[in-house]
Amino acid sequence: MNLAYLSIGSNICPQDNLPRAVSMLENYGSIIISSSVWETIALGDMEQPNYLNASVILETRLTAKDLYDDGIKYIENILGRKKSNNPFASRTIDIDIMLFNDEIITLGHRRIPDKEILERAFVALCLAEISPNYIHPDTNQTLEQISQTFENSSKSMKLRPDIRLLKQGKPTNNYVYK
Repeated sequence: MNLAYLSIGSNICPQDNLPRAVSMLENYGSIIISSSVWETIALGDMEQPNYLNASVILETRLTAKDLYDDGIKYIENILGRKKSNNPFASRTIDIDIMLFNDEIITLGHRRIPDKEILERAFVALCLAEISPNYIHPDTNQTLEQISQTFENSSKSMKLRPDIRLLKQGKPTNNYVYK
């Protein structure tokens, strides 16, 4: 079995699309745990609504490529995601594979581990919440250590306890790929 560490975000009907996407991911494996939901300011285009962001760990038999091609693309399509040349465009749902087991792989134009773990507070903090002891294959830092580098940035994030996701909670084990 594989562990896929996914980042999920939405700023078009996010209170509906985020939980729906997490539930739909169960068709491709089993959600082990979901992070809290965090509200963040949209990057790039400040005229658009804020995003809701979270992370999940999905246990799956699928490869990273099959998960992306057969699962993630399908869910994004069903939930009305419109592809755009603007990387900061609003979206109904955005699901990205941030980590896959402890592998370093290229999937289309994206590299896993995704560089956004080291660049965006909401990605690092959500992942650290559900797997704090996971060791990043490139930096040899735990996700908890990486998240601590965003201490000042995290002040712009707002916890949204009113939005619940499937299997949300604190980790009861390390959820580290072995």
